[in-house]
Amino acid sequence: MEKPAYEHQPVLLDEVLRFLVTEPAGFYLDATLGLGGHAEAILRTISAQGQLLGLDMDPEALHAAGHRLQAHPGQFRAVRANFRTLGQVLESEKFFPLAGALFDLGVSSMHFEKPERGFSFEREGPLDMRLAPDNPLTAGMIVNNWPAEQMALLFKEFGEEPAAGRIARALAQRRLEKLFSTTTELADFIASLLPRGRTHPATRVFMALRIAVNAELENLTRGLESVLPYLRRGGRLAVISFHSLEDRIVKNIFSSFVEQGSCRYVEEAGGKSPLTPAAAELVRNPRARSAKLRIVEKLS
Repeated sequence: MEKPAYEHQPVLLDEVLRFLVTEPAGFYLDATLGLGGHAEAILRTISAQGQLLGLDMDPEALHAAGHRLQAHPGQFRAVRANFRTLGQVLESEKFFPLAGALFDLGVSSMHFEKPERGFSFEREGPLDMRLAPDNPLTAGMIVNNWPAEQMALLFKEFGEEPAAGRIARALAQRRLEKLFSTTTELADFIASLLPRGRTHPATRVFMALRIAVNAELENLTRGLESVLPYLRRGGRLAVISFHSLEDRIVKNIFSSFVEQGSCRYVEEAGGKSPLTPAAAELVRNPRARSAKLRIVEKLS
């Protein structure tokens, strides 16, 4: 298998290993396999009897992870799937009860570093942003076809963009003359509408488009609610989020699990409060600065 050209630094790795891997011989689910950074460390931590199943809907990520994890053929397997359907996968693979499940949300550095995937406003590429190539919806379809009112709602709710209405109306007006075709074309147009601050003016719009294209928030809700029945008693569920919309969903779902009596907060892992990267990790990997890790343990 040819080695991919990109590398990956898993976020909050020490904390994941310390608080998620509590049963060396258990079954572990990496619901967002990505480039396999967390999975590789988990496989090195568990015993020879332990196993890990990885899910990802991006075939390019599965290829990269497969190369990285080829030294663990008897303990690791991967399935191309969206974690919203993880229940079906776990049943099909007969991979339960789980000792632990990890969700590392968002997109990997690979997606931003490959212009042809269309995630970065700093590198010219098509307005794509799909994690799964068979997804019929692209970012270009949204900015070139959706009504201004619908785009404004999207930018406000998923991007928390204060100028959502003004940007949406300007996009709708501009596409009457010429459709948007590239990431840099869209980013430059948005930048012409807003003052330049600490971050690029298109940051929030691009995040909103990515979330909408991949139905990230809906999938997160379904995935977290689906995995609980497959955890064994004492099994742990860990989620790493990178923006407030994701973290709010995780916080609320974990709170409901605790209130229902099905889970407890792991006090040694911060309890109700999320764990965040230590200063040393931020020096090594500045992209980890917004990461938050929350963990609960199943009681029954």
